[in-house]
Amino acid sequence: MAERQLEQQGNFGPRPSFRIVGPGSERVLMPRAWTVLNRYGALILFFVVWEVASSYGWLNPAVIPPVHSVVRALVVALVNGTLLGDVLISLQRAGIAFAAAVAVSIPLGLLMGTFTRIEYAIDPILQMFRQTSALAVYPVFILLMGLGETSKVFVIFWATVFPLLMNTMSGVKQVDRRLIEMASMFGASRLQIFRRVTLPGAIPSIFVGLRLSAGTALLMLVASEMIGANQGIGFKVMQAQYNFQIPLMFGAIALLAALGLLSNYLLIFLQRRMCKWSDPRDIG
Repeated sequence: MAERQLEQQGNFGPRPSFRIVGPGSERVLMPRAWTVLNRYGALILFFVVWEVASSYGWLNPAVIPPVHSVVRALVVALVNGTLLGDVLISLQRAGIAFAAAVAVSIPLGLLMGTFTRIEYAIDPILQMFRQTSALAVYPVFILLMGLGETSKVFVIFWATVFPLLMNTMSGVKQVDRRLIEMASMFGASRLQIFRRVTLPGAIPSIFVGLRLSAGTALLMLVASEMIGANQGIGFKVMQAQYNFQIPLMFGAIALLAALGLLSNYLLIFLQRRMCKWSDPRDIG
């Protein structure tokens, strides 16, 4: 009552409230706009500098067009359909090769990581093939399979299968042996140990391999479509360069980067859904 009377007389203002701030509270209290800027500030600055430098002639706009010209050319190409067909055929090639790599790499990696004798028998030829560049053997694939879809899909498969295979093997080997011994002491069979201990423990490493392989698939996709192709995003990049359609060329490159980011974030989302026991800050 006395405090309320003093406040009404103007002698004191409202009593300040004190809150104990924990170590992680500063990040929670940070405004959302500042969080976004802190995360994407460098990227935003890059595009702003690019736009200003090209628009004001600091860079040759015929070689490096401003960002708005690139965006306009990309939107026009997607709306009128001249680029949409190339996007679909590229996604089809990369998708088939990536799915085949998953179907081969994960089962084989689980076997090689679990059974030492299988790894001992396969590892020498595997290491020889792994050290052979996919671009180096691409002419061989063209001679064997022709310039059609098969050679393009196979060279993408060749490049994507090894990162996923090696990460799957590594994930199996990094499973805590004490967990396996404990499960065995409680009477679990080898199949139960594999299902309940080995496979869940290897999933984070498998997802790392999936993300590496997805990025590699897009890189090899462009390289394969620049040689003997008449459709695809890589072909469209080369065609735009030959015809001096520089904004469209940069737009196709930006579209490839966007597809890579989309696949990466999709796999991160799936990993967080499947690996709920992992700290989300350790994923990504």
